[in-house]
Amino acid sequence: MTHDSPEITGGVDTHGLTHHAAVIDRLGRHLADQEFPATIHGYRDLLDWMRSHGRLSAVGVEGTGAYGAELARVLTAAGVTVVDVDRPDRKTRRMRGKSDPIDAYAAATAVASGRATGIPKSRDGAVEAVRVLRCARRSAVKARTQAMNQIRGLLVSAPAALREQVAGLERAALIRTLARLRPGADLSTPLAATRSALRRLARRHQTLTDEITEIDAEIGPLVKQTAPELLALFGVGPETAGQLLASAGDNPERMRSEAAFAHLAGVAPIPASSGRTHRHRLNRGGDRAANNALHTIVLVRMRHDERTRAYVARRTKEGMSKKDITRCLKRFVAREVYRALTSTPTHRITQTDLAPTA
Repeated sequence: MTHDSPEITGGVDTHGLTHHAAVIDRLGRHLADQEFPATIHGYRDLLDWMRSHGRLSAVGVEGTGAYGAELARVLTAAGVTVVDVDRPDRKTRRMRGKSDPIDAYAAATAVASGRATGIPKSRDGAVEAVRVLRCARRSAVKARTQAMNQIRGLLVSAPAALREQVAGLERAALIRTLARLRPGADLSTPLAATRSALRRLARRHQTLTDEITEIDAEIGPLVKQTAPELLALFGVGPETAGQLLASAGDNPERMRSEAAFAHLAGVAPIPASSGRTHRHRLNRGGDRAANNALHTIVLVRMRHDERTRAYVARRTKEGMSKKDITRCLKRFVAREVYRALTSTPTHRITQTDLAPTA
């Protein structure tokens, strides 16, 4: 395109099989819209089609973490500014209607007007690898927990002979014992059928445990290679570090400040003052998985870190509740994590003064 070409903004409504694209000019006038297949060739055709209408300043994409993930990667690789656009709320959809062209034009308008400013995760590095591996690990942990709950449920109503055989055993010994049960060929009796069911569940538990161990062995080196500064923080292990990395993405610089990361993790203090009462409350928004990771770190520090224990004792004497103290500590940990994620040198991280978290 020549320098005299008009400046345009694009918008894309993403779906599983197709993406609907639209372009508007600087005044917000609708220029054109078209549907493209959600394939590599379709993404390239979409970009060429947009550029045929003028100088492409930016593209708003709905669902950059789902259907629009690969499109966002293709556009970014081509040097196009990609903006993450939330879908319109229900009130707006009731007023303006719902269709693919309407949503695509709305995405473009949100970018051109400045309402949408979110920078999407790049999803093109080691952090994305950690995220997908953790998805497999999370489902394996969930299935293992379900198997254990089913084992305990069956033992409650199992015949006394079988219950007494495993009574008082720890979980590891219980699983090994149940996995070696011999139900026999005739499963017509409740005792034999229960033994067969418990053996299958115990062996499933063992298989899932092996799978989780294998995944942990794969995730550990990736986390250590990607964020050694994060792992160096007190109370941060491979599991919590992996979750925090997945929440921040491969491009943590997209978070403008430490406060932005605190909001992302749901640890930014929310004012809850009224009259003579001046206080803050817990933030129930944000990424709850990242919030849980920070909570785990705080629990470890409250038990094993002397400076944290001294802080808890001091704030308790001042009349703060344990819930409010935990909120303050999570905000402080978020500060350390943000600096570690954005490669701030470790020696510049203040680790002795917990007062600013109040």
